Amino acid sequence: MSVSPTPIKVKKPWYKRVWVWIIGLILILAGCGSLVGTSETESTANSSTSESSTTEPSDSESATPEEEPASADPETSQAEVAAPPATEEPASANNANDGVSREYRNALNQAEMYLDTMPFSYQALYDQLTSEYGGQFPADAAQYAMDNLDADWNAEALESAENYLDTLPFSQQGLYDQLTSEYGGQFTAEEAQYAIDNVKADWNTEALEAAKSYQETLSMSDSALLDQLTSEYGGKFTQEQAEYALANL
Repeated sequence: MSVSPTPIKVKKPWYKRVWVWIIGLILILAGCGSLVGTSETESTANSSTSESSTTEPSDSESATPEEEPASADPETSQAEVAAPPATEEPASANNANDGVSREYRNALNQAEMYLDTMPFSYQALYDQLTSEYGGQFPADAAQYAMDNLDADWNAEALESAENYLDTLPFSQQGLYDQLTSEYGGQFTAEEAQYAIDNVKADWNTEALEAAKSYQETLSMSDSALLDQLTSEYGGKFTQEQAEYALANL
């Protein structure tokens, strides 16, 4: 009887074995996963670094707010510049309004009121403002009023002459003297002459009115009446004007 030979198992090379390939595949997959994780970690780190550099200012930039203070609201700044600090005016009699004291303004106002009431010469109005029986203003306030009045002194002289003639009969010379007298109108010679030249008067009629007044008061003779009408201390009419008055009594 023949004996069959026992087959001899031949070992496969190690690289042809299944478990080697399985282990190799696992190592390859593990290596790839490690590479992917490392790449993502580096990408995240780079992104964080980039954001930090963008959002965080440099040392020079962060120092800017300390060196340059933030500007205020434009409207508030303009209001603060435009509005000066309020100052309290002193309650004295010399408070100024546009640089003019109350005393000066009152003197000017009173001077205008006087001129609205009756005619005045420059000198007479000044005297009225400073008189203890008138305005009682100091000299400087009265002078301010005179310097700032809008007055026509010729027109004042003419109006004053008309008022005198409405009150009493005057000769031409008598009216001139009254206008320039320090106890009368106190107008200048030029202002008085302007009034005489422009007043509407009939000097003969004025002489007649004066003669009637003298006659009714004193019952004078014609000779005495003639002298009174022409006297420099009386009517100051001309001889012709006085004779006209006697002829028409």
